[in-house]
Amino acid sequence: MKQLALTVLSGLLLAMGWPTYGFPFLLFIAFVPLLFAEFQIRNFSKKSIKLKVFGTAYLTFFIWNLITTYWIWFSTPFGGVFAILANSLLMSIAFLIYHIVAKRTGFSAAATFLVSFWMVFEQLHLNWDFSWPWLNLGNGFSGYHNLIQWYEYTGTFGGTLWIWLANIAVYKALLLFREFKDKAIIYRGIIKLGLIIAIPIALSYLIRNNYKMPAATMEAVILQPNINPYTEKYNTTDTRIGELLTDLSKEKVTDSTALVVAPETVFADGTVLSEFENSEAAFFGRQLVRKHENLSFLGGISFFQRFSDPALVKPQSNQIGINDWYDDYNSAFLISNFKQAQLYHKSKLVVGVENFPYQSVLRPILGDIMIDLGGTVAMKTTQPDREVFQLDNGELTAPIICYESVYGEYVTGYVRNGAQFLTIITNDAWWGDTQGHKQHLSYSKLRAIENRKAVVRSANTGISAFINPLGDIEKSLGYEKRGSLKNDVIINDEQTFYVKYGNYIARIAQFLALFIFLFAMVKYRRKR
Repeated sequence: MKQLALTVLSGLLLAMGWPTYGFPFLLFIAFVPLLFAEFQIRNFSKKSIKLKVFGTAYLTFFIWNLITTYWIWFSTPFGGVFAILANSLLMSIAFLIYHIVAKRTGFSAAATFLVSFWMVFEQLHLNWDFSWPWLNLGNGFSGYHNLIQWYEYTGTFGGTLWIWLANIAVYKALLLFREFKDKAIIYRGIIKLGLIIAIPIALSYLIRNNYKMPAATMEAVILQPNINPYTEKYNTTDTRIGELLTDLSKEKVTDSTALVVAPETVFADGTVLSEFENSEAAFFGRQLVRKHENLSFLGGISFFQRFSDPALVKPQSNQIGINDWYDDYNSAFLISNFKQAQLYHKSKLVVGVENFPYQSVLRPILGDIMIDLGGTVAMKTTQPDREVFQLDNGELTAPIICYESVYGEYVTGYVRNGAQFLTIITNDAWWGDTQGHKQHLSYSKLRAIENRKAVVRSANTGISAFINPLGDIEKSLGYEKRGSLKNDVIINDEQTFYVKYGNYIARIAQFLALFIFLFAMVKYRRKR
């Protein structure tokens, strides 16, 4: 019962520390009860030790996943259940591997392995087909972004390291006190924990207070049409969408406006890619920009391209008959007065909704299990590079589509290609009025800090926002509100340390985890 209580406590602390409702300082001690439970099982249980460790960890991570990401259920019950169960399983396997290493090494090596291997797990979640980095620990500070201005040097892996160092320090102090019953150990532990927490916070405020905002700005307008994706979006023509966006743009657009932004797949009729110039979306965009010199329009659109040539078939192509395929795209487009239309196809895809993971292996077993969200049940086709859009005024922006904004190193690819500010277009209405859209907005602040770039975020039903390079939300339009926002956007050409070097902390962690694991296995064999 004591181990069960510790397990539940860890799960609750992790959940209560998560944005946007939580208090992130709880994350600094959230793993300690679980670590204690594992210690007791490892040292005092005689039977089924691995099974007990796995079950204990699974309960902790299930509670955390359930409370923080339950909202996935509202878009897809099957996907929600799978995400919670599968992510809890993966976290538990990572913790079980730590347990195996801890049995074969000393405290320092085991603790180093745990911290390193957890970051290996998070890095895996950023890159494989079952990618789900929503609960990567560094995201936990997005609601308190003033504490993590140093993310411009470390990215979110710096936050993961910070959390684990604090937890290990507390865990070690409690183990030593349990052994020697000396209160001085507790006092030293409190001081050590205080320094671990306080020094990065002090550094963060030092960076923030000394940061000089770039002087260059441009005026932008965000449109938030507030179209229900379940009842309206796929029953509304692109012509009517164009009329609605025209009305919304009239409220704020002036001759000084350089960019108007509309949300992801706002034009959802399904436009033939090769016929884009004749589409309603292109017509609306050109009508809008012709009224104002140097104005550009950026919005989201659903494309498809049907073909019968087998040579054109890609791994993500969808077959609908004999010698009959089509590519499906979730895309962004930019219309301006003096340049051809620019297109970008979303390339970080939502598992099960836009991407069938490892389909060559799983499709023969599971069949076609793509999840239906408002009529979208096809594999999306991606592109290899992080293309940037050039506005009529010469400025460059990153056309980031929805889920892509959760990936820190991925977004730096746009900046390395010249993006001077970030544009995020999204549709968060699938989850209803839950923590889902609030967390997604909160994570956008992390991208602003990592890249020191302003963010222009247009969400179909909200929350649309302007975010400055320090992660401050300067203006926002609430959930389920129709309207528009206007603000000056900071233009910044500089590249941060993180933009240049990416997730270097995770790469170092991979080496450490592999080295300690091999050392533990070889040492164990020699002992035997």
